[in-house]
Amino acid sequence: MSKIAFIYPGQGAQTAGMGKDFYDNGALAKEIFDKGSELLGLDLRELCFEKNDRLDKTEYTQAAMVTACLAMTREVETKGLKPDMTAGLSLGEYCAIAVAGGMSDMDAIRTVRARGIYMENAAPAGSGAMAAVLGMEAAVIEDTIRDIEGVSIANYNCPGQIVITGKAEGVQKASEALKEAGARRVLPLNVSGPFHSPMMIPAGEKLKEVLDGATITALSIPYVANVNAEVITDSAKIRELLVKQVSSSVRWEQSMETMIKEGVDTFVEIGPGKTLAGFMRKINKDVKMYHIGSWEEAAKVCEELAGSN
Repeated sequence: MSKIAFIYPGQGAQTAGMGKDFYDNGALAKEIFDKGSELLGLDLRELCFEKNDRLDKTEYTQAAMVTACLAMTREVETKGLKPDMTAGLSLGEYCAIAVAGGMSDMDAIRTVRARGIYMENAAPAGSGAMAAVLGMEAAVIEDTIRDIEGVSIANYNCPGQIVITGKAEGVQKASEALKEAGARRVLPLNVSGPFHSPMMIPAGEKLKEVLDGATITALSIPYVANVNAEVITDSAKIRELLVKQVSSSVRWEQSMETMIKEGVDTFVEIGPGKTLAGFMRKINKDVKMYHIGSWEEAAKVCEELAGSN
């Protein structure tokens, strides 16, 4: 029997206008945007729907993305499409957990608002950096950067695309070494901090306090965690995994392989952009991949898939 997974993008996929057609057409989506705005004292509708400078700032991006993705998902569920498993890339893991039943939508939105602020402030401006390494195997990258101080792998996105992170001088040194070792390209990323590096440990420690105040509930379906690419069925592990996730590698490629081994053959990326669909083309071309980022796409995908689960 076919298994369906909902998967959620991370920071970088945000775009002005995301979720507006869901807000205009769906009562649940409207409720999530309205309640989230009231909860945070921040107009998430203006932040997500209109062009503005704040949407690309980490402290705002994270709450905006999670709100939009959850609003889309709750409307998708009303159309009869439900997942057997979930996963999310970095920030997207909060959507995955909420949809899997591990925390309420409002707790997810409240927590990522704090997470964004803590990550934004964890490292002084200019002290950290990130870079995408293209066309090189993970094992070669790991060997090349092993002895370079202050640099580690942030994301295992897909074959041929890995992101390094850490101290600015370490990332610069590693970038030169990787080019010499045969990387096709090493591209500096326009980010506000060295995310998923040990420099984010202070952010994780502060985040723990917020997570301790969130109500974690029993999972209704499993999700796959970034930190270890393992299937999580015990909600008691959620807080610890989310604290670690801020400063650990995101094992996205491995997470998708885990889901496929678990029998997932249909993936639905919910949120703006098609980043995860692009990764999947390089991870496994045999699975079915769908995207929902608009009301129209939701209707079309739900009509095709709702009967299969």
